[in-house]
Amino acid sequence: MSSIADRLPLARLAFRPFFLLAAAFSLLSLLLWLGYWHGVFLLSPRAGMLWWHQHEMLFGVVAAVVSGFLLTAVQTWTGLRGLHGGPLLGLVALWLAARLGLAFPGLPEPLVVALDVGFLVLVCAVMAVMVIRARRWRNLVFIPVLAILAGANLGSHLGVARGDPELVRQSSYLAVMLVTLIMAVLGGRVIPMFTANRMGLKRRPALGWLEGAALGSLAVAVLLQLARTFGIELPDVLLASILLLAAVLHPLRLIRWQGVATAREPLLWSLHLSYAFVPLGLLLWAFGLFGVGRVELGIHAITVGAMGTMMLSMMCRVSLGHTGRPMRCLPGVGVALGLLVIAGLSRSLLLALWPSVTHWVYSASIVCWCAGYGLFLLHYLPILSSPRLDGQMG
Repeated sequence: MSSIADRLPLARLAFRPFFLLAAAFSLLSLLLWLGYWHGVFLLSPRAGMLWWHQHEMLFGVVAAVVSGFLLTAVQTWTGLRGLHGGPLLGLVALWLAARLGLAFPGLPEPLVVALDVGFLVLVCAVMAVMVIRARRWRNLVFIPVLAILAGANLGSHLGVARGDPELVRQSSYLAVMLVTLIMAVLGGRVIPMFTANRMGLKRRPALGWLEGAALGSLAVAVLLQLARTFGIELPDVLLASILLLAAVLHPLRLIRWQGVATAREPLLWSLHLSYAFVPLGLLLWAFGLFGVGRVELGIHAITVGAMGTMMLSMMCRVSLGHTGRPMRCLPGVGVALGLLVIAGLSRSLLLALWPSVTHWVYSASIVCWCAGYGLFLLHYLPILSSPRLDGQMG
């Protein structure tokens, strides 16, 4: 008897359903947010549209992409079969149930919170079991990060329940910091490797002191933000100083990855540019803490520029590689990636220089995101919903 994974390609590995759902949900949720921004109220979530937008982009869209990537990559890291079939579809159903429960009031609030937070808890548990079974200790770093990310999600919900907007804000900042750390760890592993392999370059060896200082400064920033989320009073200058240090170190790291050679390869230059948004965002975030500009400029440089662009680029690469297709940029995908870069620059540098154009920049950046992810869905829906070209499972 054939298994679910045999009959349904979408159930073969986590990247397939979660990449599609994340792209589609980001497009739908941002169109709803655009309507709300212009006075068209098409949705009335329990906690209000502002909280829903912030929460769902982080703990709905980003969490789905991170989960799809990690639950796929852990198969390569460990040599063990990744989550597939019925258990994978069950995890997908859990994610969908949480999205519906948050968008449409009706279910008891504790149940919705349990569904939403439980998703990340289960992803963390699956990762932990596979890494520990295979004794791949290098990848244990993702377990505490996912666990704290689940805690940040819970903090966001508790902030709503208690009427505590500061807890909601600090929980969201913690989530942004955690995903930034994930991008920094994964980026350091794959961006220089992809670049050297594709461009025929000699890969520059990583500098131990630079890797340790760059990733360590981000880890310290995560711990400081975790303390602030718990309500521990820390001076803004302390976190700002660590962010400034990270903002100096990460460009030094990026320069060694030889991005200047990738101008004709959208699936590569997009990764380098997405990573460049990390130090830009950290810098603007630090300035905001010092009282120069707004922290939100740094947050959006990271969430729109770094996360939005890197997610799209990695989804394109992973989807091609894991379905047995050649690693070439499909028509229009370079434009899609460029639109995400424009959206990130608009929501950060442009608003820092000309805050008077905020209303139109918000709308334009949403259109750029939706067009970019819409192009991804157009090209990759057939790819992700069909079997591998080489007949293998995956």
